[in-house]
Amino acid sequence: MDFAQIIQTVAIYALPVLFAITLHEAAHGYAAKHFGDNTAEMLGRITLNPAKHIDPLGTIAMPLLLYFATAGSFLFGYAKPVPVNFGRLRNPKRDMIWVALAGPGANLVQAIGWTVVFYVLLATGVQEPFFLKMCQAGLLVNLVMFAFNLFPLPPLDGGRILVGLLPWKQAELVSRIEPWGFFIVMALVITGVVGNLWLRPLMALTGSAIEALLTPLRMLLL
Repeated sequence: MDFAQIIQTVAIYALPVLFAITLHEAAHGYAAKHFGDNTAEMLGRITLNPAKHIDPLGTIAMPLLLYFATAGSFLFGYAKPVPVNFGRLRNPKRDMIWVALAGPGANLVQAIGWTVVFYVLLATGVQEPFFLKMCQAGLLVNLVMFAFNLFPLPPLDGGRILVGLLPWKQAELVSRIEPWGFFIVMALVITGVVGNLWLRPLMALTGSAIEALLTPLRMLLL
């Protein structure tokens, strides 16, 4: 592998990744506070300081190891999850849906934001590849986080949304998966099930929706 190419790739993705995980986790904490649980606030997790959300293993070591081991063909990582005491929410079953949606919602907003910046850079004549590639990386990273976290299996956000939407009996059955959910998700990722049947289709659909939404802006600027 070209070491210079690796450094360039890391430099391009560093800022988008830091923004993506920081705003994702902070959004969970802010939503929880809004609906009655201030656990995240008391622990200092409603913050834009990336250091509060970075997990040394999941955010740094694992992605770098996988990048080198697979020549960049497979990446996976995670941040420190924001603690939420669902029992302290005013309406736990309903409010957990909004708390879970807040994280992917933050990523969706960022995906739109990076696309807007990309159009503005092009419109103002900026041709520096580093900045244009960073905007493209920002869009990609946030689309991945948006789609992946909506996968309907606990402990992912999509699993919590599903638990909140299901009737009590079915919700209880799904919630029992959570202790093994991470390992199930990893197995589905490695076998390509998540990527082929969920991640890529939802990313493509969301990317097309963002492009359609911003078509008037693109036509105005370009």
